[in-house]
This record gives sequence, C-alpha cells and structure tokens, in this order.
Amino acid sequence: MKIAIGCDQNGYKLKLQLMEVLKERNIEYVDFGSNEDETIYYPNVALKVSKEIAGGNFDRGILICGTGIGMAITANKVPGVRAAVCHDMYSAERSRKSNNAQIATFGAQIIGATAAQYLLRVWLDSDFKDGRSTPKVKLVDEIDERFRKTTV
Repeated sequence: MKIAIGCDQNGYKLKLQLMEVLKERNIEYVDFGSNEDETIYYPNVALKVSKEIAGGNFDRGILICGTGIGMAITANKVPGVRAAVCHDMYSAERSRKSNNAQIATFGAQIIGATAAQYLLRVWLDSDFKDGRSTPKVKLVDEIDERFRKTTV
C-alpha cells in the first residue's frame, strides 16, 4: 500500500503522529506538506493529494486540517475521489467497507492524537467488500463519471 498524506498548518502535529502509524506498519508514504511553520490553505493540499489518488499514483490518502471537513469537501471535488471524515470507529471502518473511500480526513482541533492513530489503524485494516453496498458505490461512480464528462 502506498499513501499520500498532507495537511495545513492546523494539522501539522497530528500529521506527524499519524505518520508514526505508517512507519510502524512499514507503509510507504509521501508527505505533500504542510511543513513546520508553513501556512498553507487546505484546498491546495487536498487538491495535490486528491489528484495523486485519482491518477492512480497512490492507493489511499490521509488529509488533516482543523476539522477535517474542508479537506473532505475539497477532495470530493476531484473526479474519482471519495473522501470521508473519520472521527469515530464506525465511520472510519464504514468509509472503507461500505463506501470504498480512498481518503480519510481528520480534524486536529476535533480529535486527539491517540484516537486518530487508533482510527487510522482501523481505516487501514478495512477494505471494500462486494455485497449490498456495491450497487450504491457503483451509482456514486456513475454520477461522478456523468459530471466528469460535462465539466472537463
């Protein structure tokens, strides 16, 4: 598995703590910023990571800002990307198993480091399962494709 990770200045410390989980699991990752003491608008980072995911260069992505919401909204604007805010175990697991989300977003001002690390582990261990969710995910993909064709 190859991960793209990024944050704005609000998520910098949490990003470092989440990268520790990736290191402990020997998961390859690339850091798309922000760096310490660097002010950056979250949409710029979300766009970079999302384009990498949509382009097939990475299997999954992790984005961190103050709430996780802005990152998720921006990431979901990129055709072919599904991002979900993961602040509890059920949403972290279901974002993968039911919705096949490639990007997990976290809010550094919402969730503590220990909880975020735990949820990242849950998210990494969860895979999309064909089953009753498959037709719904295919419909999301069809909607995505329809609007991709009309806006590109």
